[in-house]
Amino acid sequence: MSRQPLGLTVDMAKYVVMQKLRGRRRFPMVLMLEPTEMCNLTCTGCGKIRQSPEVLNKRLTVEECLAAVDECGAPAVSIAGGEPLVHPEIVEIVKGILARRKLTLLCTNGILLGRVLDKLDPDPRFTFVFHLDGPREHHDRMVERPGVFDIVMKGIRAAKERGFRVATNTTLYKGADTKAIGQLLRELCDMGVDNCILSPAFTYEEVDPANRGIFLRRNEARRMVREIVAEAGPRVRFYNTPIFLDFLMGKKELRCTPWGNPTRDPKGWKGPCYLLTDRHYDSFAEMMADTRWEEFGYGENPRCASCMMHSGYEASAVAQMSLRDAWRMVRWMFAS
Repeated sequence: MSRQPLGLTVDMAKYVVMQKLRGRRRFPMVLMLEPTEMCNLTCTGCGKIRQSPEVLNKRLTVEECLAAVDECGAPAVSIAGGEPLVHPEIVEIVKGILARRKLTLLCTNGILLGRVLDKLDPDPRFTFVFHLDGPREHHDRMVERPGVFDIVMKGIRAAKERGFRVATNTTLYKGADTKAIGQLLRELCDMGVDNCILSPAFTYEEVDPANRGIFLRRNEARRMVREIVAEAGPRVRFYNTPIFLDFLMGKKELRCTPWGNPTRDPKGWKGPCYLLTDRHYDSFAEMMADTRWEEFGYGENPRCASCMMHSGYEASAVAQMSLRDAWRMVRWMFAS
């Protein structure tokens, strides 16, 4: 089982090669599409749900979502939020993106999966990404609602039974049991989960000061990832690229490429990145041209000091790839 279908892997590679041949220094890899910022959970470490009611009460129409996909031109779209399944037209949004032959990832906490499971068809370009921060007690504590872990596990089984591609996304916080997380990832892969994603949590300024102790510093995140990967063992199929995993484990340094994962939310094109909101732009081109990219990233901006999020660094693994890294990427793409 490869990380993605062969045709899709070839399409992604062709896109990157064409951008480089055209001399483009900055180009999008994954559009972070947020049709709504509303959510049915109040996760302890989330800054998104603590935005103003003006933002939370807005949502993008189907037409606006698809226009953003066309405007950006990235080969992949991650539908995030908020909780995307809260959006009443999410099925039409997903189908419209797939009709454009984009790799489509639908990120969800799993609670409302029943709304869409029988309305979507399995597609090699489509993946449900379930938010799962760890074993039952830890996950339910972080999402601040008992029973959600069991809902997620039930949803994963239901999606796999219907033939969907499924991934999980585990956000790492201080105090998590690395051995238990590694064991959970093995269990998930034994259940048929296609890929697992690891990412240290971003230190949101909006989070209650009383809870900011849950966020990891870089050295703490690297130690935690090393322990999880070691415990998970070779049976776990990580969706993270090997280069990004090296970065997470402290084996490699990468510079953030925030333009690789541009964000469109109900207020416009968000700059400078998925995590920081300094301004909203009317167009993708304006956001790319007017953002002072050199002012962001580790060592450049204090808000970026602890950030190791995949939305900032996964594209870096492609942009800063050496020949040796390229060979590793090829083996990773087709590893079983």
